[in-house]
Order: sequence, then C-alpha cells, then structure tokens
Amino acid sequence: MTNTKIPAIKQEDLPSLEDFLTNSPPDSEAFIKTFSFEYRSSFPPQKLQVMLGELQLFCKNNSCKGIRFFEPSSKSIYPEEKKEELHFFIYQCKNCEATSKIYSISFQLMDRIKAKVIKIGEWPPFGTPTPTRLLSLVENEKEYFLKGRRAENLGLGIGAFAYYRRVIENQKNRIFDEIIKVINLTKTDSNLLDALRKAKDENQFSKAVESLKGGIPDSLLIDGHNPLTLLHSALSEGLHAETDEECLEFANTIRIVLSAFAERLGEILKDQSELKQALSKLLSKKSNM
Repeated sequence: MTNTKIPAIKQEDLPSLEDFLTNSPPDSEAFIKTFSFEYRSSFPPQKLQVMLGELQLFCKNNSCKGIRFFEPSSKSIYPEEKKEELHFFIYQCKNCEATSKIYSISFQLMDRIKAKVIKIGEWPPFGTPTPTRLLSLVENEKEYFLKGRRAENLGLGIGAFAYYRRVIENQKNRIFDEIIKVINLTKTDSNLLDALRKAKDENQFSKAVESLKGGIPDSLLIDGHNPLTLLHSALSEGLHAETDEECLEFANTIRIVLSAFAERLGEILKDQSELKQALSKLLSKKSNM
C-alpha cells in the first residue's frame, strides 16, 4: 500500500471517473470523486461498491461513425479502502454493440467520496480518430503521421512536431498536386497553375510556399486564410520553440490545419467529380433524343 496525501479540495471540484477515462491520456494521474457505499452481501466481509457510468466515445463502426454511448461490461467494482488495485474496464458501444474500448487503471479508494487513479493504458489508443481524407493526403508518410499523433496525445511536443514536419516536407509535391487537381477541375487560374508547378521544384516546403506569394484558389481558403501559409508559419515558429509545451502547441496547430485542408480538398474534388458525372449523363441522354 502506498501512502498518498489526499488533496484538500472539495469533492465537487474533482473530475468523475468517466471524465478521467475520456479526457486523460495514458500515464495521467488524478484524484477523482466517487460515490461508494456498502455492498450488502450474504457473506462477510462487507465490501464497498463503486458504480461505473457510461462514456461518450467515438465509434468507428460503419453503422456509427460518430460519438456514441458506451456502457461498461461490469456496472461496478468493489475496491478495498486505501488499497492500490489494478482494474481493467471494458466498454461496448450501445448502438452497434460491436466496438469495444479497454482501459487499464490503477485505482486506490481513499475514502467514501474520493479515489486516486492512474491511467496505465487504453485500447484503441487515446485521442480522436484521424480523418480518412487526411491519411489519404499524407499517403506514404501515413505511419509517421500516426506516430506524430500518438506523440501529441501523450503530450510529447518535440516528438509530435518533428514527425509532422517530416510528413509535410516529404509530402510537399503530393499537397501541391492536389491543389493543381482543383485548379484543373475548376479552371480557375492558369497563372497560378504555372506558379504551383514551379513551386514543386523547390526542395523545401517553406521555399515552395514563399515562391507562391500567397496564391491559392479561394475555394481552398480556411476561414479566409491560406492553409499553406498557416502551415508554413507553424513550421517556422515551431523550429524556434524552446519548450516541449510550445512544440506541442505548434504540432496541434499543424494537425488541425492539415486536417481542415484535407477535408476541403476532398469535398471540392468530390463535388466536381459528381458534377462532371451528372453533366455527362445529361449530355449523353440529350444526344440520344
């Protein structure tokens, strides 16, 4: 048994076990509020019972693809007061009943209303799922991007930033090729098309973006901002970041902007493809009349 000093804070100010499981990455440690009461069994000794509530988690099952309620396989645990115990919590999606989430938790009941918990691990890994369109955009660097995502989830800012920077530098031409596809489909700006092709010849992402001088189709702007210059800014600032926390902030910015950019690209290319198919069908029917 470990001797742990209970913090002098009110129980209502503590997170619930459900909040801790949902929002805290592995290796996190916290005091949580519990509602334990005596469990009346027919055999001594009497035990304390702590109820487990439902969680709201993302379910990747094709019938869900969104936030759903997950219920625990066991509705309660029976911890011994002041004893550090290892528990495995298994939750299942109530909608599809096919997706599970598993947590490994160190649980120490301090008194009837408070417990100390440590998240040892979880599966699937902590964090929101990476959008399919983003993984498609980073293509050959997908594994490095996911390593960066895991580092970000664990709060390892320098590692996350380094992985994301590598992905963008190595996928520079792919990113520019997707923008060129949009211009070719929408026939927006031939001058910009030439500038993009020349920018691809630059060895570094930063130099390629600088050579464009802010040029990009309006349809790809994110809240009026050029995603390429946003990425360039985050990468430049992150290189000079002095702390892990600063690198984590820039890594988070890179992922969010790159994700929004991938979604915008995907939507435009999908819409244009569907439009071309619809026009082709109409013109084909008209010619046969």
